[in-house]
Amino acid sequence: MASILFAGALLAVAVTVEAQQKDKVFRIGYLDPGTVSGNAALLEKFRQELSKLGWIEGKNITIEYRFAELKPERVAELAAELVRLKVDLIVTSGVPPALEVKNATTTIPIVMTSSADPVASGLVGSLGRPGGNVTGISTLADELNTKRLEILKDAIPKLDRVGLLRSSSYNPGVELQLKELRVAAPALKVKLEEIEAQPDPQGLESAFETAKQKQVGAIMPTSIRVFFAERKRIVELATKHRLPAIYSRKEYVDEGGLMSYGDNYDDQYRKAAYYVDKILKGAKPADLPVQQATKFEFVINLKAAKQIGLTIPPNVLARADKVIR
Repeated sequence: MASILFAGALLAVAVTVEAQQKDKVFRIGYLDPGTVSGNAALLEKFRQELSKLGWIEGKNITIEYRFAELKPERVAELAAELVRLKVDLIVTSGVPPALEVKNATTTIPIVMTSSADPVASGLVGSLGRPGGNVTGISTLADELNTKRLEILKDAIPKLDRVGLLRSSSYNPGVELQLKELRVAAPALKVKLEEIEAQPDPQGLESAFETAKQKQVGAIMPTSIRVFFAERKRIVELATKHRLPAIYSRKEYVDEGGLMSYGDNYDDQYRKAAYYVDKILKGAKPADLPVQQATKFEFVINLKAAKQIGLTIPPNVLARADKVIR
């Protein structure tokens, strides 16, 4: 009889907890080093997927958005602010914000997106067993950078010098991205001209002027969030200077860029919503394996090629997932 009463009590507690969870309005933090406008479309995908899972902003969740607006010194401050708010979970974009949040809390769950090599950067113990309060989606930035350089060389066979836009002050982890690229470049008979670029109008203009002075034949920005946020300006400058370029995301091509090869940001943000759903329902980040990006797209914009007088070889066009004519 006592065991029946105990089992009944446990069931009552479980029902009460479930009812409390249903009634609770969860607070989600979102931290990005970029800009509001640069991320609007991706966040809409994230909210749409959350809605499909039953999480409605203003009903059973609220989202505290924090954008560093391309000021890296603000990322740590904003991470600390979200921790002070005692949000139930924090979604981050890129390695630096995820590291800052991890430094600020060991208890609040963190869902990362767009994080290159989270093991090497110290975010998780391993992809299969994260082991702490961080999980989410990892990108293959190292391998994809090398692949982009190969595509650029195939598209412009006589290419011998590439301007690589980087910004160490905004993403110290960019060095991890470049290790394989520096090895691959000589094998492709291409010299890399690494150009530091501040992601503001003057800084980007200066970087492109430097690229022209170094007589590069093409441009390749590294895959970092602050460049993504300023993708429209980068594309405009590449067109202005008549420099072929390959980018990390299709969104650059949407802005008029020449080519892109990379994982699908929309897909990453949809997957992030599933991590949020599981964690808000009681799962622990340490038990949720990190997923690696699996969808990749190669997009070519022939309108952009015509603008700069470039002819893309047929064998390269044949490999594209999408060709804009």
